[in-house]
Amino acid sequence: MIKQITSTLKWRNPFRVLREKWYEVPTCMTRISTKDLLNYSDEDLLNHWTQVRLDETTGENFGLRGWYHQLYKDYFSGKKILDVGSGFGVDGITFAQNSANVTFVDIIETNLELLKRICSILKLKNVDFFYLESINAIEQLPINYDVIWCMGSLIHAPFDFIQQESHELLKHLKIGGRWIELGYPEQRWIREGKMPFEKWGEKTDGGAPWVEWYDLEKIKLRFSPSQFDVVLSFNFHHDDFNWFDLIKK
Repeated sequence: MIKQITSTLKWRNPFRVLREKWYEVPTCMTRISTKDLLNYSDEDLLNHWTQVRLDETTGENFGLRGWYHQLYKDYFSGKKILDVGSGFGVDGITFAQNSANVTFVDIIETNLELLKRICSILKLKNVDFFYLESINAIEQLPINYDVIWCMGSLIHAPFDFIQQESHELLKHLKIGGRWIELGYPEQRWIREGKMPFEKWGEKTDGGAPWVEWYDLEKIKLRFSPSQFDVVLSFNFHHDDFNWFDLIKK
């Protein structure tokens, strides 16, 4: 496993580092502050969210995001989903609209305020919202989730910290539950110059403080000693992303 040396001082408080960046949510090829989005009228906000989902899941971008909406939305109906690092809610809200019970988890309060507002406009009742103030806050969550859903939210901090966060989250996933995660593969990191992960974050995600690649071996190491059966593990979209769908044993 490739492990890179971090600036210990900078990452002493990882959530503080991450909060400096992730008040911005990705919407197609741009990133917008949730503080700015909260200033939109209800009509403009819903129109914007609807257009973002359309742009990210149809046409040329079906292979980016639309495929997994089709794959999972019926399967998730009635299930309890923990959406970790919910972003603009394109996934979680879609699943809630198809009868999943979704808890949105985020480290930024305005991100959650925005999601609450969109869900209210859409009259969704099968949703909950959880502010992740610290890793210790995870223990307040229920322990019976059917799915933990992590769409690129666990690649933006050093391995040791993400390993600790993953272990805490795993306590809340049922035996037989699914851990589903999107990451960036090693092939992309090699293609883009094998940069230090702090530099790679600046290149790939609009000035992110860190981006780290993952493969199945590294994911399993992150979860150890917990064990999983593998449903899916593959790269997609020209090796830009990879996908892990795992069943907790």
